[in-house]
Amino acid sequence: MALRSACTIFALPFWVRFMDYIRLLFIEHSALQAIIVLSLISAMGVLLGRIKLFGISLGTAFIFFVGILAGHLGLSIDPQMLKYAESFGLVLFVYALGLQVGPGFFSSMRTEGVRLLVPSLAILLIGTLLAVVLSFLCDVPMSDMAGILCGATTNTPALGAAQQTLVQMGMDASSAALSCALTYPLGVVGVILAIVLLRKFFVRPSDLTGPDAEHRKNIFIASFRLTNPAVFGKTVSEVAAESHHHFVISRIWRQGRVSIPTSDKQLLEGDVLMVITTPQEVDALRLIFGEQEAKDWNAENIDWNKIDSQLISQRILVTRPEINGKRLSSLRLRNNYGINISRVYRSGVQLLATPDLILQLGDRLTVVGEAADIKHVEKILGNAVKSLNEPNLVSVFIGMILGLMLGYIPFSVPGISIPVRLGLAGGPILVGILIGTFGPRLHMITYTTQSANMMLRALGLDLYLACLGLSSGARFFETIVRPEGMLWLGLGFVLTLLPVLLVGLAALRWWKLDFGSICGLLCGSMANPMALNYANDTIEGDNPSVAYATVYPVCMFLRVVIVQLVLMLML
Repeated sequence: MALRSACTIFALPFWVRFMDYIRLLFIEHSALQAIIVLSLISAMGVLLGRIKLFGISLGTAFIFFVGILAGHLGLSIDPQMLKYAESFGLVLFVYALGLQVGPGFFSSMRTEGVRLLVPSLAILLIGTLLAVVLSFLCDVPMSDMAGILCGATTNTPALGAAQQTLVQMGMDASSAALSCALTYPLGVVGVILAIVLLRKFFVRPSDLTGPDAEHRKNIFIASFRLTNPAVFGKTVSEVAAESHHHFVISRIWRQGRVSIPTSDKQLLEGDVLMVITTPQEVDALRLIFGEQEAKDWNAENIDWNKIDSQLISQRILVTRPEINGKRLSSLRLRNNYGINISRVYRSGVQLLATPDLILQLGDRLTVVGEAADIKHVEKILGNAVKSLNEPNLVSVFIGMILGLMLGYIPFSVPGISIPVRLGLAGGPILVGILIGTFGPRLHMITYTTQSANMMLRALGLDLYLACLGLSSGARFFETIVRPEGMLWLGLGFVLTLLPVLLVGLAALRWWKLDFGSICGLLCGSMANPMALNYANDTIEGDNPSVAYATVYPVCMFLRVVIVQLVLMLML
């Protein structure tokens, strides 16, 4: 008996200390407790987001719902810490996204980019107008409808902009976050459902493209036998200057021997030219050079080093800071070393290696020539992969500062008394795109490895979603069972499904886009990476990802601005 009492007395302080330890880690507000709670929510959300139901997973979005559950169970962190983590996460995510897509952004805004942007903007405008009409018809305040629209389009940066606008107008912003939380799940599922319906009932076999469609879309390789007397005896530079077309002559076969043409190389009758160009230029080049050979040089499985025994093809990475921002022609690599650069890979986009192309750190150049010459070029360009493994954090922090400064510049809009600001979401993503695009021209080192950029984006988005869910969780479940909660769900599903189905069908029948690109633009215009994952799993090729990257920044930026304008006009 005495022994039992002694054990009880001994054990009591341990459990007291243990419960106090748990309280300090999870309950009592502190910086330590905030980090632990947000990390726990993020970790559980990432793990649960990998679970697939009927082939569909919510991915990172599951962090949002774990945060809602945690908030519903009474878990909370200091309000100032919550606001800081939410804002920092949002800024980090959108800036890293802008920095990643910036290098290929403006190059994608050419003919093909416009074809993708028109239907994407149609989705944005139809959804916004439909939200305004439904707000009047269903007597839903525009502050709530803004959250419904952001959830239906899975656009959390737009929600951040909407909340900032409501606070600036002296209104409660919590209802916007709550309505967004209710409609977000169906926003994810709705786009996937639209893709399934379009494919089942409207897509024909000709609407589906092969796995190398994106490759053909950006760069096209053709060989021509020179039969046009008008160019006999002219040099490569003379033909390029007189034709005003974009192309690179990679190899010349003459009397059974292959060579790399310099700019002063004369073209003779019967030469076989391998030309790197774009699909739009092929017909014009056929008129300039003559007969196009039947061989398909655009297949994925070509071993370029086995085409001939004299030349090799190698990709070289630009890692020397001195090369950053220089024009390709200024290096004079072709004339000095007898090599040719046919293609440049930048941020997943293939670019034609024209003389006026400005090189950036991290570019991968396809170099053709003899092995010894390529070794010389390798020393000039760098090709030191290890030197790029360390991300340049200076450009990240300076870019975020500039983005926030831009985001808080007030813009006056006629008819609106309150100035419009790009805010935490619009300013950083715009500066990220501009720095990623034009930074190298100012000799700024803006390159980050793909893995480093993905880490920054994932960390920022995880923090933002965890904070957003945690702040919405206290009222989530009590709202969803009320009539207004069911109304919000229905309105959100209409705002998701109707614009996507209408524009998707129009893109198939009127704009004549392939189904992979349509899926990408639908996901990009709705800011839905989870639906993009589904499209990539079910459609061959990179077309969905390319289209998504093309339209996502524009639609994200416009939604951030438009949601503010609608709130200021309607409230």
